[in-house]
Amino acid sequence: MPMCAEHSNERLSRKLRSAGLRPSTARVHVLRYLDRNRNHPTVDQIYRSLLESLPGLSRASVYNSLAALGRAGLVRPLAMDGNELRYDSSVGDHGHFRCRGCGVIYDFDLPPAVSASAADGLQGFQVDRHDFLAWGLCPGCAGAGR
Repeated sequence: MPMCAEHSNERLSRKLRSAGLRPSTARVHVLRYLDRNRNHPTVDQIYRSLLESLPGLSRASVYNSLAALGRAGLVRPLAMDGNELRYDSSVGDHGHFRCRGCGVIYDFDLPPAVSASAADGLQGFQVDRHDFLAWGLCPGCAGAGR
């Protein structure tokens, strides 16, 4: 049975508070959007999607919310193509694959050896995060000869 919006808002508010963030309307809505849309959206996609339900929302509020969520470890920014950042609410170790045919970004699990060896060659360094990004063709695009 789907969770009603009120319970979802309270759950997200608790999640924000436990991360040390004030649960502002923009933060709750941005986090809910990311939890429901696992398609690695851009700021503009998030902003346009939320504008109908939050007519007073500014693009700056979305940027600021994403920055705060990122600093709190609730959201992971992804630099997939030059300056375009995308956002992922799945913050555990995993990789991303971007299809050059259709543009879809897929999550995939990393083998334990890759996760464990992320800091190989960086003795003495403190690694806070690592990203594994791959590009190519997804099975649908490869089959279509793109």
